[in-house]
Amino acid sequence: MAKTQQLPILVPPLSTVEQVSDAQLSRYAELIYARTGIRVSPQKKLLLSNRLRRRLRSTGISTFEDYYEHLKTLPRRDPEWDAFLQEITTHETYLFRDDAHWQWFRNEYLSGLAASNPAGRQRGSLRIWSAACSSGDEAYTAACCIAAHPAISRWQVYILGTDIGLGALEHAKSGVFGQRAMRLVPADYRCRFFKKAGDVEAWTALPVLTNMLAFQQHNLLDPLRERPFDLVFLKNVLIYFNQQSKMAVLHNVRGAMRPGGLLVAGMAEGVADLLRDFQRLRPWLFRKPALSGGRS
Repeated sequence: MAKTQQLPILVPPLSTVEQVSDAQLSRYAELIYARTGIRVSPQKKLLLSNRLRRRLRSTGISTFEDYYEHLKTLPRRDPEWDAFLQEITTHETYLFRDDAHWQWFRNEYLSGLAASNPAGRQRGSLRIWSAACSSGDEAYTAACCIAAHPAISRWQVYILGTDIGLGALEHAKSGVFGQRAMRLVPADYRCRFFKKAGDVEAWTALPVLTNMLAFQQHNLLDPLRERPFDLVFLKNVLIYFNQQSKMAVLHNVRGAMRPGGLLVAGMAEGVADLLRDFQRLRPWLFRKPALSGGRS
């Protein structure tokens, strides 16, 4: 009787089945916090383990411990740090996210600016900072609204998008967005401000938008050299920070705003108690004091 052939049992590498240990999680969390201000909680153990395994496969490093030692030796601007941070902070973004914010921006903010300059007697200027801009969806949305406004579109407009991730910034600079990112863009905006990118379901922003935009790498824990800004968007990023690093970020954001400038925060980021010197106009909208009293 012929023997039954037995297939070998394939045992996956250790790194593909284990999670980081509590001690490893603590070391990674401290390293990430020291470099970025982002706090990784113990509840993120499984998430961190899964994301780390992707980096192990990409780099060929075999263990969590070896990858930690590798990260520890790298400068903050090293491409591997960028890839790692993209893994642990990635969240969905798309144009015209948070409709209430854009309704306010178009119907109240831009219209108010236009009304302050009746008959367009003077060409105004507007400076906007999209902080932690990821792939640029927020910055391009602001540019769409401005391009569509008959008065403000003639102003001198500068929109700066910043992010810690180089990969995200390269995406932002390309100005190319897929169907999912474009799904809320009004049809007339899509026709006027984008062109179809070949046969694929993607659109490329036209110069009427890109001429307003600039993108650069920036860590929110560092002061921004460019200033002052009339309006700052700081949304869906402070959820990654603890109280101490939130305070540091908001200090830097405050310093980049002109007196009387406005800050648009995320819907649920809990910054009101950290902005007591600001006027709270809406749950997510804050005005910097017109007279800073010595504080920038």
